[in-house]
Amino acid sequence: MSATATEVPMLHVQVDGEWKQFPKGTRLIEACMKSGQFVPHYCYHPKLSSPGNCRMCLVEMGMPKMTPDRKPVLGEDGKPEIGWSPRPVISCATEISEGMGVRTSSPLVEECRKGVMEFLLINHPLDCPICDQAGECRLQEFSVEYGKGESRFVEEKVKKPKRQDIGPRIVLDDERCIMCSRCIRFMQEVAKDDVLGFVNRGSHTTLTVYPGKSLDSNYSLNTVDICPVGALTSKDFRFSMRVWFLRETKTIDVNCGTGANILIGSRENVIHRITPRENDFVNSCWIPDNHRLNFHYVNSAERLKDPAVRGEESPVKWPRAIQAAADQLRKNPGATALIASARLTNEELFLAKRLASALGSELFDVLPRPQKGDGFLISQDGNPNTSGAKLLGLATGRLAEIAAGVSTGKIKTLLVLGEEATDCGISAADLEKLDSLVVTGILPDQTTARATVLLPAASWAEKRGTMINIKGRIQRLNRAVSSPGQARDDWEILRDLIQAVGGSNGIYTIEEVFKQLAAETPALAGLSLGKIGDLGVDLKMTKSE
Repeated sequence: MSATATEVPMLHVQVDGEWKQFPKGTRLIEACMKSGQFVPHYCYHPKLSSPGNCRMCLVEMGMPKMTPDRKPVLGEDGKPEIGWSPRPVISCATEISEGMGVRTSSPLVEECRKGVMEFLLINHPLDCPICDQAGECRLQEFSVEYGKGESRFVEEKVKKPKRQDIGPRIVLDDERCIMCSRCIRFMQEVAKDDVLGFVNRGSHTTLTVYPGKSLDSNYSLNTVDICPVGALTSKDFRFSMRVWFLRETKTIDVNCGTGANILIGSRENVIHRITPRENDFVNSCWIPDNHRLNFHYVNSAERLKDPAVRGEESPVKWPRAIQAAADQLRKNPGATALIASARLTNEELFLAKRLASALGSELFDVLPRPQKGDGFLISQDGNPNTSGAKLLGLATGRLAEIAAGVSTGKIKTLLVLGEEATDCGISAADLEKLDSLVVTGILPDQTTARATVLLPAASWAEKRGTMINIKGRIQRLNRAVSSPGQARDDWEILRDLIQAVGGSNGIYTIEEVFKQLAAETPALAGLSLGKIGDLGVDLKMTKSE
């Protein structure tokens, strides 16, 4: 804590008979959660304001009994005795105070929850089997855990609009909406695009977009994530897969330098959706729509699956492809250049630098991707690991020199790792001038079409490793699905090339690569993949310590 920081007072609160301490300003529901007592809720979200409109989080609250001279009455244990209020309170919209008491599961609380659930289900459609939210629906869960188990409602349910197209990526089913207002508050408070609201009153209240507007924000799909029922659904994921079949993998987004934390939902080696993963150091609970939807190319039928050597019958086996690549890379010492990618992991960039050294080449660089940021989660750097490329010395600013060398014939051999050479200022005609063009990649492009040796690589969702975001936080990339065909991790390809070019001891795991990387890179000293963990490590903090 800095010398100028104001220390937050700690308040004593009794939660279900046990006294705890929490910082002043803590919401009552958060105090209960931190004490290990779950309080069911719908409208409450830790990153949004609390309107207190769903009433599901009602708890019993009390304050210390006071003597006539305004001193707390103490019990036999020396703690204040609590005088309980006859009315429940909304825990999400109530801040704690000194000496407050709370009961999260008293008979009064349980009866209140049953009443709230009964009201919420009065007009809710009984279409759970076909609802896209089935399997992760809070209404379904809480109706079982906290509901009555039967309904006294015999009248006809109110019918509301269904399957409304309210934006390019969102479908709204108003019959399922429970008016928690999470989506409205998110668009107002986080996305800063106030386009959603409630209209009409009572049982006829509906969620809608304002006249003449559309839910077209680049953060609109976050409303689907925080919707506790199946009212808001993603057009991309809608009815594509039942969520209980999905395997979720913790990893990071690679669409820009922010490195947002995400969950990849996959089944049978196919990615079906990406959702944000909470990390308050990076992206809170959110992710841009265009980033979360940019995964379908990983499932593409056009993926490169087999190594190829020009002039030889395809497919070739990996040992032959590696040997052919090594022979070609050694053929023109002094006339060889390497273009790496700041989309590669630190481990891959580390081995790329070693390979350049083994080839005796000092002419290498990565392709920069400057772009317009949005001031929130889209960075001005379109590469996810520019910081890693700079740290490892591969971002040299010599891309124009490489392009000129290829054009003039000064460079005769070019190794391209995961990039389109024509984006680097090298024309397709100039690529034809090369004696050798060794390429790694995942999809066909102008560079792979002209490769003398083509080495199919794994996509970002198919490998492990680390990246460093624009704020200097090192984070882990994890494998969600397997690579198609014979495609392999880039680090394995680079390891084999290094061995074939100059010989070295074998490296068999990504942990071994990182260990060597950390041993040779002072900024990473003392780190391991295990120490980096799920939320990453701030390298600036590590250095200052």
